[in-house]
Amino acid sequence: MTELVLASGSPRRRALLEAAGFTVLVRPPAIDESRTAGMAPVEHALLLARKKSAAVEASGVVVAADTVVHVGDALFEKPLDRAEGRAHLHALSGRTHLVTTGVCVRCGGESRSFAVTTRVTFRTLGEADIERYLATGEADDKAGAYGIQGVGMVLVAEVDGSFTNVVGLPVAETLAAIRAFRA
Repeated sequence: MTELVLASGSPRRRALLEAAGFTVLVRPPAIDESRTAGMAPVEHALLLARKKSAAVEASGVVVAADTVVHVGDALFEKPLDRAEGRAHLHALSGRTHLVTTGVCVRCGGESRSFAVTTRVTFRTLGEADIERYLATGEADDKAGAYGIQGVGMVLVAEVDGSFTNVVGLPVAETLAAIRAFRA
């Protein structure tokens, strides 16, 4: 197994990289994740991935990522509480939204950054659907207030693009960037 540093505390990103055959050293950096006024969601995700990568010391490969859920320029971040999670789910109900992950893969002084966007459509959710999902606690620490890899999959009607991107890391694209350093 090849070792790499994950500049994120996400257990989902770690699991995806381990499934790809890596030994993962988790080093989540403490960075300011505030969004600059007027910054587009895709640029915001890329900026955070680059900031996370730069904040971690490592001699080998570093993978940093940030995932945002958005409709237009409106971000649906990790909910602060159940009321905000409920509001997110109501806003996404019956609609298509975008999930963008900005990724920065670094080795030495060289880095490669990219963003992957996936279209996700929710089915129309009733109050009981939303309350049942919120009661699982799964929404509490996820952008958009849902986790597609868990119980949240029942909220989704359609995914157009990378499923692993919605989980938190576009695996195919990330592996290609890692391999480019080894070529």
